[in-house]
Amino acid sequence: MALDFSKFDKMVDTEGLKKDIEVASENSGNFREVPNGEYEVKVEKMELVETGENSKNPGMPMVSIWFKILAGEYKNSLIFYNKVIMGTSNDGFMIHSNNEFLKQLDSGLDIEFENYTQYANLLLNIHEAIDNKLEYALKYDENKQGFKTYEITEVFEVEN
Repeated sequence: MALDFSKFDKMVDTEGLKKDIEVASENSGNFREVPNGEYEVKVEKMELVETGENSKNPGMPMVSIWFKILAGEYKNSLIFYNKVIMGTSNDGFMIHSNNEFLKQLDSGLDIEFENYTQYANLLLNIHEAIDNKLEYALKYDENKQGFKTYEITEVFEVEN
């Protein structure tokens, strides 16, 4: 007897999922592990998302930035910046830390937290302000506790 999986079909946008699978297939080489180092990058994607079900704190707001490497051995690979900003014992510090990093992107926008809705819009506005206009030298490393660190060491204007 075959199991009925139709309940899952009703839970997701299967047409959208098919498109996501196609994009993942085209970009499958983009997800290999990138070692610590300094890379020339551009911001591919930037948004406020919710942490996944398997997270320590599922459903919490998280800043998600995808950096696409532009040159060298890891060209076209992605570096993922994912920082939870709610549901930790130090939410204020996490938001401050994110704000300091966002300022390094040199978007020309005021980087402030008012509320989560405003912050989600701020991230979209930052991406719009820098998209196809700025690229970066990104120092990608790890601290003593094993957490990934990110530092913009140089900003480059894109020539069109």
